[in-house]
Amino acid sequence: MSATDTSERRRELYADRWSGFGESAGVKRIYDKPTVEQLQQMELFREYDASFLERQTQDLAFVEWEPDATLFEEGSYLDLAFFIVEGEVELFLEEHERQKQRSGTRTEPIFDFTSMLGSEEESSDPEATSSGDTMLASNLFEQQVVQKKEEDSTPETTLLATMDFNLPYGERKRLGPGEIFGEIGALNGWPQSVTARTATPCTLLQIRLPALRALKKKSDAFKEWVDTTYRERELHSQLRATPLFSDVDPDILDTLAERVELVSCEPDEVLAEQGGTPDALYLVRSGFLKLTTQPGDEPLTVSYLSKGMTLGEVELLIDELDGWRYTVTSVEYSELVRISRADLRALLEAHPTVGERLWRAAVERVKETGYAQKHPEKGELLEFGLERGLVEGNSMLVIDLDVCTRCDDCVRGCAETHGGRPRFVREGEKYENFLVTRACIHCEDPVCLVGCPTGAIHRTDVGEVVDIDDDLCIGCGNCADKCPYDAITMHDTGETWPDDALPSYLQGRDREVASKCDLCYESESGPACVNNCPHSCAFRVGSMDEFQELMDVEHATP
Repeated sequence: MSATDTSERRRELYADRWSGFGESAGVKRIYDKPTVEQLQQMELFREYDASFLERQTQDLAFVEWEPDATLFEEGSYLDLAFFIVEGEVELFLEEHERQKQRSGTRTEPIFDFTSMLGSEEESSDPEATSSGDTMLASNLFEQQVVQKKEEDSTPETTLLATMDFNLPYGERKRLGPGEIFGEIGALNGWPQSVTARTATPCTLLQIRLPALRALKKKSDAFKEWVDTTYRERELHSQLRATPLFSDVDPDILDTLAERVELVSCEPDEVLAEQGGTPDALYLVRSGFLKLTTQPGDEPLTVSYLSKGMTLGEVELLIDELDGWRYTVTSVEYSELVRISRADLRALLEAHPTVGERLWRAAVERVKETGYAQKHPEKGELLEFGLERGLVEGNSMLVIDLDVCTRCDDCVRGCAETHGGRPRFVREGEKYENFLVTRACIHCEDPVCLVGCPTGAIHRTDVGEVVDIDDDLCIGCGNCADKCPYDAITMHDTGETWPDDALPSYLQGRDREVASKCDLCYESESGPACVNNCPHSCAFRVGSMDEFQELMDVEHATP
């Protein structure tokens, strides 16, 4: 390939990163990589030096958009933030029907919001209305972790707010030059809470996540700008939707939202050292924190914290403790809310119920630590799960290799349930006598949903299940490339795309589709992989705790 061909190919690849694989409706023009000189003319970048900006240009793009073009829909996952250079963008909410009815029939729209949206009829929260009967985004866009139970039982639900804007339905907000949006969802791995559409012809600077993180880390001013935006748009609603503060007076929450510190941690960054002075209560916005102790020569992992959990309640509530009981390390990029000791004390005086909840959490943390120290094998399993990202999962397929005969009935059962196409491979990571297969673990924050150009990969309305709609999949491979667990594969359907297929580049090509485990969520009998195992050695576990319980049971069985 000549240098000219290589250069042209690089330009094509660069354009495809921003345009939905070259066919994004509404894109008028995508410029070549911005120059340092162009960036330094903008107020946003003036404090950065030229060498730093040059390193970020591969993750920045100026894009011209036609008016009335949809930039993203509510519920979609993005690794982009948008800075308005020229024009105006309109943000709004639209109420959607459930994507899957109880009959199993798909309805529009193509994105699924039922794990985040409730209807006005379903809500009984007295704070879920504003201006009469208007439903607020702060109550609708919530992360729901639903455990599937018997049909006559009530699901258990844990809620955590995940919205960028607090807009009533029917209202619209316009943003103009110099404003940024989408950054909260991108930085935290949350679904976007609004639909964004160009109100006029626009030029947008589109900032991918690596550059967004680098800009925030490099500049205190940029970090303050992003954090201020977060405070104004979302922080109060997040605090209100967190169970810990569910009954706190709104005026007190307003004051608290103004006083808390927003903390960003990088992978492997130590937030607290065992024995150090505890100074605050931390609320995890996103990411994972690992808690370790040093009972002997080697550190022991005793627990981990994820979205919505708190850190520091043990140390701040028990007077006899004068230091952190754990070393706390960020496993990945994590975002935290820091509440000082003084502010926490004032909050507890005004609302004793908050203290009661923290005491319950503290007691559980002490028990958890004691158990882990008595059973170090649990700490080893937690470390395994953290290193391999399994703590993200809501459903892992594990196989007891001491019992398994490698008959592959689990794979055949999966294939028979899905039209001859198996949705997993009986391979993967091993822990002691258990195999964690390369089957989708249905992550809390699924990166595979980021950037799907058609919305084919989506949340269903059954727990945290992520599914792919074959009718919408164009076989681009975006989700398969993003999955860190190699749990999504590309399958040749044996067909070719018709001459009128859109995007046009598909026309005449062999048709491929992405394929992954869907937990057989439309089947009344549950996952076929487990049901078809003749030796009862295939299991579905929803957490590392369940994994540990399974190991305990299997090891205790003679």
